[in-house]
Amino acid sequence: MKIEVLTLFPDMFRVFDESIIGRGKEKGLFSIRAVNIRDYSTDKHKKVDDYPYGGGSGLVMRVQPIRDAILALKKENSGPVIFLGPRGKAFDQEMAQKLAKEEQLIFVCGHYEGIDERLYRDIDEEISLGDFILTGGEMAAIPIIDSILRLREGVLGTDESSVEESFTENLLEYPHYTRPDEVDGERVPEVLLSGHHENIRQWRRYQMLTITKEKRPDLYEQHKLSKDDLKILKKYGAMEKKEE
Repeated sequence: MKIEVLTLFPDMFRVFDESIIGRGKEKGLFSIRAVNIRDYSTDKHKKVDDYPYGGGSGLVMRVQPIRDAILALKKENSGPVIFLGPRGKAFDQEMAQKLAKEEQLIFVCGHYEGIDERLYRDIDEEISLGDFILTGGEMAAIPIIDSILRLREGVLGTDESSVEESFTENLLEYPHYTRPDEVDGERVPEVLLSGHHENIRQWRRYQMLTITKEKRPDLYEQHKLSKDDLKILKKYGAMEKKEE
């Protein structure tokens, strides 16, 4: 996968040289390049913004440097151009999975009061991280790119790592435990120590369903219960009633 990011602060993207994502980059599983928008400004002072027509506070990013930068990248990157802005659809796991299937992507990070409206014809898709304000598009681009890269084959090391995660199937992930098996009198659930793989699978599935229903009912309503889900809910629901 090839990712290029148009930004005013290229150094912010050094974060992708670290940790698991950094190891994936070293292996050549993807490339990511931060391109400074100012490099494409024809202004002698490398300005990329100006005052808005009609008055008002703040500055607006100009068409020329961003459009020229996009056109330059498009010569070797045929991926969709994605702008991080408030009008876009809220980013979620489904969108991450869709974008992870692309082989090339271009991200544009806005600043100030946003971009000149005429730049939208150069944008293929606008994405929002959520209904809150950030100081710049970089702050949104970094978690979005991270969520995409970790879905690429080989980046996490095993396919199961990304399959059994929160928001897969609109469900939150099941609880995790590690050694020691008892901490301050609280033991790891016996089923996880049993070695019985099917019982463990069912217990984990039950936890995913019940935790999601309790903590994110909006997600639970979107999840279509399978026959297996109904069977597990009935089984563990009956067990809990007996314990009461």
